[in-house]
Amino acid sequence: MNAEIIAVGSELLLGQIANTNAQFISKHLADLGVNVYYHTVVGDNAARLEEAIKIAENRAQLLIFSGGLGPTKDDLTKETIAKHIGKELVFDKTALASIEDYFVKTKRTMTENNKKQALVLEGSDVLPNDHGMAPGMFLKKDNRFYMLLPGPPKEIQPMFVKYGFPAIQKQMTSKDVIVSRVLRFFGIGESLLETKIEDLIDAQTNPTIAPLAGDGEVTLRITCKHDSVEEADKLIAKTEEEIFARVGEFFYGYEDTTLMNELSHILLKKNLTVAAAESLTGGLFQKEITGIPGAGNIFKGGIVCYTNEVKHQILQVKESTIKEHGVVSEQCAKELAENVARLLNADIGISFTGVAGPNELEGNPVGTVYIGIAKSGEPTKVEKLALSGTRAGNRVRSVRYGQYFLLKMLEDK
Repeated sequence: MNAEIIAVGSELLLGQIANTNAQFISKHLADLGVNVYYHTVVGDNAARLEEAIKIAENRAQLLIFSGGLGPTKDDLTKETIAKHIGKELVFDKTALASIEDYFVKTKRTMTENNKKQALVLEGSDVLPNDHGMAPGMFLKKDNRFYMLLPGPPKEIQPMFVKYGFPAIQKQMTSKDVIVSRVLRFFGIGESLLETKIEDLIDAQTNPTIAPLAGDGEVTLRITCKHDSVEEADKLIAKTEEEIFARVGEFFYGYEDTTLMNELSHILLKKNLTVAAAESLTGGLFQKEITGIPGAGNIFKGGIVCYTNEVKHQILQVKESTIKEHGVVSEQCAKELAENVARLLNADIGISFTGVAGPNELEGNPVGTVYIGIAKSGEPTKVEKLALSGTRAGNRVRSVRYGQYFLLKMLEDK
């Protein structure tokens, strides 16, 4: 079965809210083995909505609508669909009684237009709204299925899980499932990663491989369709093994994890603590690590050393180091990392110093960054970066690289 999700609401087109409903529904349809090839968004306009319906009917057997079931004049989804497929709208007694009961319990006056929410397509299976007023609907007409759902996420999500999902499942003739696994990589660009696995992508059938770049990292989504979850997992694992043989050194985690999540896990596992000295990053590393639940077990503290005075007087970087090498230097990064670990009694010290922009500093071009990592009992490592981008982007990417370097160093031990 192929499906198309049609979100109705001008607020979506204006960018006032994000279309999270389509993402939610697509994920659940994938579990059923339903292919979603299109997401459509249309404003509160009957003519444009009907045009969208006609287009969707030519490429999908299942049309799922979100939004436009409310009491106001711009809520026109069910009216437009009713006219298009030649169905009447009738009052659902249960829904109407529920709406009336709500106004009685809340001691509010019920206006006439609220009754509109109890109108449903004649002959449809009514999907109860346990968290709102407007019920959903599921209807078959001419070998196509139409599902109408409310717009608010707090209503649509529980309705779809409890009533919509089982209704679709009953109509499925194929029992295939779609299983996906997301691999996350850092330290390699999208184009280079794709080049290294280009032959795998060109030869893909089932599973399929889809690269996606974002925020300084690259993800690969491996998707497999099969009648067995176990067999799908085996096929995905085989593809994953082939990918790791090419670019495994840049892999850091699965699904929705982050570099900081993975770093915090390994610090906790190894019973290690970290302290941070941040110049150009201005506390971004500390902000991220303290956002992790239980960060007190792995993070001792940190110092934002934005000026030379703080670097020297608080973090005890030698005057000779600053004069001879500058603060944007390997030597300064090394002392910052070692000294913050010693001063805060941490197992590991990490430092960030460099030029975020927009101007050069000490003759160093924008994007020059040094990251120091000092671990007790081991030689201090300093990594040099040559970043390009905005001031804000350089700061964020510096922190990401720091997390990545520290994560990889700990993984290798």
